Amino acid sequence: DSKYDFLHREEFVELKDIFSVKLKRRCSIKQQKSGTLLGITLFICLKKEQNKLKDSTLDLINLSEDHCDIWFRQFKKILAGFSNRPKSLKILLNPQSHKKEAAQVYYEKVEPLLKIAGIKTDVTITEYEGHALSLLKECELQGFDGVVCVGGDGSASEVAHALLLRAQKNAGLETDSILTPVGAQLPLGVIPAGSTNVLAHSLHGVSHVITATLHIIMGHIQPVDVCTFSTMGKFLRFGFSAMFGFGGRALAVAENHRWMSPNQRMDFAIMKALAKLKPEECEISFLPFNSSQDLEERRAQGYPKSDCNDQWQMIQGQFLNVSIMAIPCQCAVAPRGLAPNTRLNNGSMALITARNTSRPEFIKHLKRYASIKNQFVLSSDSEKYPPVLIQIGLF
Repeated sequence: DSKYDFLHREEFVELKDIFSVKLKRRCSIKQQKSGTLLGITLFICLKKEQNKLKDSTLDLINLSEDHCDIWFRQFKKILAGFSNRPKSLKILLNPQSHKKEAAQVYYEKVEPLLKIAGIKTDVTITEYEGHALSLLKECELQGFDGVVCVGGDGSASEVAHALLLRAQKNAGLETDSILTPVGAQLPLGVIPAGSTNVLAHSLHGVSHVITATLHIIMGHIQPVDVCTFSTMGKFLRFGFSAMFGFGGRALAVAENHRWMSPNQRMDFAIMKALAKLKPEECEISFLPFNSSQDLEERRAQGYPKSDCNDQWQMIQGQFLNVSIMAIPCQCAVAPRGLAPNTRLNNGSMALITARNTSRPEFIKHLKRYASIKNQFVLSSDSEKYPPVLIQIGLF
């Protein structure tokens, strides 16, 4: 029952938790547009367990047209005062995500809530990989308060990359030479409709469609760190994470077997990558943060270019896996995240390496990701570094 148990559970409702108000009427079959006034209905965002949000309603019964009109107008005025809440959104929907269920997820769960909140939407269904990127390069976004991606991590990363590219272009910055890129002009909302939903899980603490939708409706803004990836001085893309070695091979296998169910595809990709597990000889240079004060100073200065006093560190050898992550990368199989000590917006990214070891030992390392304990407090063949900048040389 979605009704808000006002008398037994709460004695008040915080105005900031209300996201819509409607006149409540009893309509007969003959009364299509109006009916007997019963009162007003408040639509409320409630916090549940495990980081989940829930939409609920509270009916205020009053048969007076005048009283209801006064209260209705007052609530509308209050809601209009929440200037951070979106009024118009550009929706990008990937129909291929998660067994082609993304469209059903949007039209059955997301769109009804957006309509209740009075948010106007413009929906574009992407037709191919890179469609969102090409669309956001040129389309008119003036008049929108945000862009929402309905899909998996690949779709969300593509949209984030496109928005940031657009921001650099608008700021007159060349992507191959930017050291301090500007942020996107519009916030990005992520509706989890993929297989792992790492980005949504890291953002909200849970992969839950209603929770993600309500965060968007309520105008909750969360700054998030993003990496820039380049090769030989040439910019490749913006992204939240990258993996080389085992992780990269597993992702490639999973991408080539999208016809499988999500769980089967993940298991198959991991087994395939483990079967072909081999070390890669490489050299990794990184610039670690010296202290939390150093971090705050860099953030206050807009992450300037490192000066000559910064001491780059270098490790060289054979590695089974190298991960670079700007966010925790939480998901169902890694509840603490693939980079559990990384924060969403602390201005750093995690460098996690797994040196060459036996296959059984590497499997033990992978299994520890499924634990709620921090695997990096244990002695293992894995090392974690919090770098500002990274250079990786392959041999």
